[in-house]
Amino acid sequence: MNGIMNWIRRHLIAFAAIAVLAYLLVPNVVVAVFSFNDPAGRFNYSFNEFSTEGWTNPCGTVGICESVGLSLRIGITASIVATILGTMIAFALGRYRFQGRSSTNLLIFMPMATPEVVMGSSLLTLFLMMGVPTGPTAILIAHIMFCISFVVVAVKARVATLDPRLEEAAADLGATPFQTFLRVTLPLSAPGIAAGALLAFSLSFDDYIITNFNASPSSITFPMYVWGAAARGVPIQVYVIGTMMFLVALTVVIAGQIISNRRNRQVA
Repeated sequence: MNGIMNWIRRHLIAFAAIAVLAYLLVPNVVVAVFSFNDPAGRFNYSFNEFSTEGWTNPCGTVGICESVGLSLRIGITASIVATILGTMIAFALGRYRFQGRSSTNLLIFMPMATPEVVMGSSLLTLFLMMGVPTGPTAILIAHIMFCISFVVVAVKARVATLDPRLEEAAADLGATPFQTFLRVTLPLSAPGIAAGALLAFSLSFDDYIITNFNASPSSITFPMYVWGAAARGVPIQVYVIGTMMFLVALTVVIAGQIISNRRNRQVA
């Protein structure tokens, strides 16, 4: 009995991690299971009969693929622009001391602390005052604005862990500042930049509140489509697309982890 209790104590953290991971994955598993359901009525709340109709015809519902395409275009563009701008801001805040640095840090934090309802309505007011029409352009600008903060936090955390002696060694070996940045600093910062880019894309693709304030009747993103369809009964294709997005994200994370492990073994 004592041996069993000692074994449980040694692996208690592992058990807690597995329990938390299982708790987080339960909604995704439910969505994946119900993507193979053939509901008896409009609502897909109980498993009725196994079917692959949703997977064979993911665009079977009017407007669903158009909304996914719009969300992907806005998400990819917003994440690219936010990653570029956020990375530059993170390097400036993490490496240099300048007047207004504290105020800049506060301004970067504000979009993350501001309620989305307040931010969405404020952006709508700003766009109306500037004559910017609601629609994809307004949504894209809004998404870039709030995604930058998350990219800065992710990249800045990585920049803070970099050893400046590596860059000094590159300079001693004759590398120019640009070569040092391109061959030393940027590769070392790549994990933080990639994390910021993935976080920005997921936030942009998933956003509803800010998007709803700044969207036009013809610019329906995937979260808005799901919200509108919920009253009539969410089509099975929504579950299919949700499962696809989860599998893609899981593949990216696993691939990144495999690449990181291989690099660590090569360095060792």
